[in-house]
Amino acid sequence: MPVLLRDFTEADDPRILQTAADPGTRLWNPFKPADDPVAWRAKIADGVTRTFAITDASDVLLGTIALFDVDHEQGTVELGYRVHPDARGRGVGTAAVRAACAVAFGELGLRRVMLYHAVANPASCRVAERAGFALEGTLREGYVYGDGRAYDEHLHGLLSSDPLSSP
Repeated sequence: MPVLLRDFTEADDPRILQTAADPGTRLWNPFKPADDPVAWRAKIADGVTRTFAITDASDVLLGTIALFDVDHEQGTVELGYRVHPDARGRGVGTAAVRAACAVAFGELGLRRVMLYHAVANPASCRVAERAGFALEGTLREGYVYGDGRAYDEHLHGLLSSDPLSSP
């Protein structure tokens, strides 16, 4: 599925809040627009991370994706995403990850993108694999997720010299 990445607008707020309220999102993502999406949009626009709205051709918000912990000296960045519940299972995550990697390697000039996910979240593993990321290892109890439990995590990596997978 083709997707576009763009800055957020006020019109996105209802779908941002729906995504944040979804139990699946809350379990696997530290995503907290809380009750104030205006403040959340201001925070993500501060330049510390590159966070984008994921949309389709009709400009409907399908999710969000962020490049964060940018280290220009090392040439690395982490990537995180979340897909609106009604857009899951349609290839949105994979297409958005590919598009964000193009930004990381092109516009930001980085050499490595890292994607972490709970081993118990196989959908994120499929997204990483379909986007061309290599599974590099498992971090035992690597992160405490939304239910307060520490889960094992997979670390996937993609280098600028790796081919982005085709749709």
